[in-house]
Amino acid sequence: MSDDRLLEGRLKLRHLTLVISIADRRSIVGAAEALHITQPVVTRGLREVEDILGVSLFDRGPRGVTPTLFGESFLEHARAVIAQLRQAGRQIDLLTNADLGTVTVGTHLAGANLLLPRAIAALKEEHPKLTVVVREATPDILQAALLAGECDLVVGRLTAKAPASLVQQMLYREPVRLVARRGHPVHALKSPSLKQLADYPWIFPVEQTTLRGELEAFFAQEGIAIPANRIECTSILTLRELLVSTDFLAALPMLIATQDDKLELINTQLTSIRRSVGVTRPANRPLSPGAKALLGHLRHQAAGLNPEQV
Repeated sequence: MSDDRLLEGRLKLRHLTLVISIADRRSIVGAAEALHITQPVVTRGLREVEDILGVSLFDRGPRGVTPTLFGESFLEHARAVIAQLRQAGRQIDLLTNADLGTVTVGTHLAGANLLLPRAIAALKEEHPKLTVVVREATPDILQAALLAGECDLVVGRLTAKAPASLVQQMLYREPVRLVARRGHPVHALKSPSLKQLADYPWIFPVEQTTLRGELEAFFAQEGIAIPANRIECTSILTLRELLVSTDFLAALPMLIATQDDKLELINTQLTSIRRSVGVTRPANRPLSPGAKALLGHLRHQAAGLNPEQV
């Protein structure tokens, strides 16, 4: 295929959104419903794209469709193009409104209680007309939102498994510590072992999080099964209420634990758990003015945090 074949005008934006919709729903029928068009129109559109590219993008099976090797490659570029166009639309809106517009930031636990609120407060003092949208979700969902252009930045723990299409910047290092409510029987123990702690009920992160894998590895290193009596939770409000009102234990970023007068650190170290907190953003998509301003305030506020010495 010629390098310029995709630029001859046969490939349309509707083809990109159609292929993305098919991949997201793993179904021709599902894509038709999502795009509010008929199934034959989706099938015809997919055939047009495959004719232009000269390859098959999906394998058809009894349970739906799955991207081929060619499909995976094309989808990566299609998503990037759509994300860039969304960003372009935002930039035009910013210029039209002569303001900073809207910035959308994702967060999950680390950085959510001090860093992000302080940065947003400082940002709003500087740009009161800027709208800030905060999305809380698991890291995998936030990462997908970044790649789709639905989110500008994500604040939280950094991971070694981030794709090359994302850039991570560490802002500070924060230990993860075990915590329980003040007055919990566990605090009467001088240096409780993990085996002793495993007898209590626990709140674990869900499986899509880095912290979940690290906790499982920590238990495995000690030769102990993860507690059978556990809750898996992503909501910080639910998690906190369970901690302060029951005998549950949990692993939390230190700044969350030390800033809550109803919680107390357990004297058991989690030395094997990594703890870099920072910002994740798209590698090949320029930040909007609002996102740049928020990033600047995040850096400034992070400079005043030193949780490792708390």
